[in-house]
Amino acid sequence: MSETETRTVRIGTRSSKLAMVQTEHVRDCLLAKFPKLGVEIVAMKTKGDKILDKPLSEIGDKGLFTQELEDDILRGELDMAVHSLKDLPTRLPAGLVVGAICQRETPYDAAVFHSKHVDTKEKLAQAGREGLAMLPPEAVVGTSSLRRAAQLPRQFP
Repeated sequence: MSETETRTVRIGTRSSKLAMVQTEHVRDCLLAKFPKLGVEIVAMKTKGDKILDKPLSEIGDKGLFTQELEDDILRGELDMAVHSLKDLPTRLPAGLVVGAICQRETPYDAAVFHSKHVDTKEKLAQAGREGLAMLPPEAVVGTSSLRRAAQLPRQFP
């Protein structure tokens, strides 16, 4: 390829709002480093996006949110894909590698407290307790994340 030719990189991503924001960030980082690069974002719905009537834990497939994108890379239809690390399977398919990990913004999730815990929250914050540690022992915490559901009992026995 000569200096006057522009290479176009096809980036695959899920069509969710979060995935698109992450992919646009990656595109912007690439363009900052390689201003002449052409970038095309290819958004799609994956199996995990399409199955809405069952909890993901019941489906049990690996790569629910990544398989279609990885298949397209292996077929040469995409040059790369942007994923949340939480969606990646433990082992990537043969022929694929994690090529880069962007600098992380804030790693914290949001916690929404019932108004009945406001006084407790303020008192515990004054005592130096933060986040979920502010909740009283009898508090009920709900999450749809298997990872968080596994972490909570370990952190708050």
